[in-house]
Amino acid sequence: MSGAFSQGDVISYMEMCTAVGTSLQRGMNYRLPNAGSVFLMSRRPGAPYGDQVDEAGTTLIYEGHDHPKSDATPIPKNLDQPEKTSKGTLTQNGIFLEAVRRHKKGQDPAEKVRVFEKIKDGIWVYNGVFELFDTRTEKSGGRTVFKFLLRLLQADEPYAAPSLAYPTDEDRIIPSSVKLAVWKRDQGMCRTCGAKSRLHFDHIIPFSKGGSSKDESNIQILCGRHNLQKRDRIE
Repeated sequence: MSGAFSQGDVISYMEMCTAVGTSLQRGMNYRLPNAGSVFLMSRRPGAPYGDQVDEAGTTLIYEGHDHPKSDATPIPKNLDQPEKTSKGTLTQNGIFLEAVRRHKKGQDPAEKVRVFEKIKDGIWVYNGVFELFDTRTEKSGGRTVFKFLLRLLQADEPYAAPSLAYPTDEDRIIPSSVKLAVWKRDQGMCRTCGAKSRLHFDHIIPFSKGGSSKDESNIQILCGRHNLQKRDRIE
């Protein structure tokens, strides 16, 4: 890739790591030096955490992360998700919780978080830029987990790591089930030319013109060239 991509772009793990400037080894990443805050999510069957998107498609409900597996914690799913480590330092959960608390006190603007979603082994989609505006705890399987609430901001701007100022917009997230169905239907290639690189999930009827993100018949895979050619035209 060229180093810039937009919401809906399909990328490899290596392209994702190159874009953020580091090897991503965990799902929650607070203020990476060259990319700002980054969340990695998955809503595939068997995903380790219960990430969700609300029915309107604009709010991501991101589950916090467990204790690392170790001799002392052989089954992390049996334990409440931690805000602090055994040494008293903040976990990534705790760091993002503090960011929400500062925001709700009016001390800081909402933390902006770039979100990438795993749809298949080695295949990721850039979901755009979100603002972290709230958090809550829930009971799950007899333990307490954190839920971070993020609101989708404008995602049409190309990915640019140093810039974190994005105006609000009303884009909608394409559900994971639709992405997977379209990926299988279009066989992981551009529907127009058959290209297998620089791919993008495209609305056939643009959202701005009433097109649905939840109807797989309105979503297709296009390569970067054909996606740019189409833009907001209804073909």
